Amino acid sequence: MQTSDKALNNPVRSIPNELKSFDVQNLLDKEIKGFDPKNPPKQDLIDTCVHCGFCLSTCPSYRVIGKEMDSPRGRIYLMNAINKGEAALDETTTQHFDSCLGCLACVTTCPSGVQYDQLIAATRPQVERNQPRSLKDKLIRTLIFNLFPYPNRLRIFLPLLWLYQKLGIQKLVRATGLLDRFFPRLAAMESILPEVNLKSLRDNLPDIIPAQGEKRYRVGVILGCVQRLFFSPVNEATVRVLTANGCEVVIPKTQGCCAALPAHQGQEEQAQALAKQMIDSFEGTGIDYVIINAAGCGHTLKEYNHILEDNPEYREKAKQFVAKVRDVQEFLAEAKLTTNLSPLTEKDLTIVYQDACHLLHGQKISLQPRQLLKQIPGVKLKEPIDAALCCGSAGVYNMLQPEVANELGQQKVKNLLDTGAELIASPNPGCSLQLKKHMQLKGQEIPLMHPMELLDYSIRGIKLKI
Repeated sequence: MQTSDKALNNPVRSIPNELKSFDVQNLLDKEIKGFDPKNPPKQDLIDTCVHCGFCLSTCPSYRVIGKEMDSPRGRIYLMNAINKGEAALDETTTQHFDSCLGCLACVTTCPSGVQYDQLIAATRPQVERNQPRSLKDKLIRTLIFNLFPYPNRLRIFLPLLWLYQKLGIQKLVRATGLLDRFFPRLAAMESILPEVNLKSLRDNLPDIIPAQGEKRYRVGVILGCVQRLFFSPVNEATVRVLTANGCEVVIPKTQGCCAALPAHQGQEEQAQALAKQMIDSFEGTGIDYVIINAAGCGHTLKEYNHILEDNPEYREKAKQFVAKVRDVQEFLAEAKLTTNLSPLTEKDLTIVYQDACHLLHGQKISLQPRQLLKQIPGVKLKEPIDAALCCGSAGVYNMLQPEVANELGQQKVKNLLDTGAELIASPNPGCSLQLKKHMQLKGQEIPLMHPMELLDYSIRGIKLKI
């Protein structure tokens, strides 16, 4: 799928043709099924959109699919039409809400300050409550939302996945292409499976880790779900960097998922339950900040006040919790590094930093990671073309919409490789899995590391083998 030149060159239209067809069809229906009364998209937020079309060129789904209804402006047209009873919340309209990656690039771009993030966040639960899913869709979503947000459940499968890789079954499955042919979404899930390490079967970080030298802060660290099991070295590096810079680290073992995956897909009740569990886990720990090293998780943690705004018991607790949340790079840029940094290689090292959408657009964090990396002696940063464009991961989007995600992943990897960098720094596990997949498909072996791993190596004086 490619965007037509006409779509890119003519972003301003009056009423999209797609919406006109919805009007004719739906007005003929005896009863139009719209949003239910529970928190529908707010009309005053919808009305702030002046339909200028600035969002189109930055929207990844529109760039790939090329249809007006698969753009932020088009989706806002649909929300407005559904609110006014001119279109139905049905399979036809739902597909356009589902095609949204939730990358929030449009929020950054919009000159009118349209809060599309709040609009799509209100629409997704409406879809989940009111629009029946196909059997195949139900099965894949049931698997995702009953497995990924629960690290203890996911951990049970690690030995099986380890055997799947070590016995060569994975190579055989991929070589046959049968999974792609008959179960494309399962194939998409399997294609981003990282190398499984059985060390992840146990939690090897204690509840409290003392600061090195003078204690400057007491911080809580969130381990994540996928991050905890498949990227445990990133968590370990994060803790070492924090303690080396005067932080006492607290890691409550009762913490679970941050709620990012269900929240981004409209699983409202599940997201609220996980958010309450996270708040309870850190209550009474006496921490100054809550630190997270995964971009998507961080954005959701900072949205707890919205997720729990209708809960009288947790409303104020959520606001207090959100006030303490910091992305680890955001925190270190504010707190300042107090340790000496060593070069990562014998010669200069060229790095390209990959902007994760929920860090760049969701949390407005862009300069801080670059500032930290530049403090490492010998590091030279390159900037890719289309740095603000989504890689296609978007939580579980690359499993639910693999065709669009693959095209975005291919383009993102090309842009990163075209910089000529020797290493990619990626601050989000989902992005890292997506990038590694598409680099492998290109036959590229360029290292990819989290910025905290690079800082950790630099603090400990460990040289990279590049």
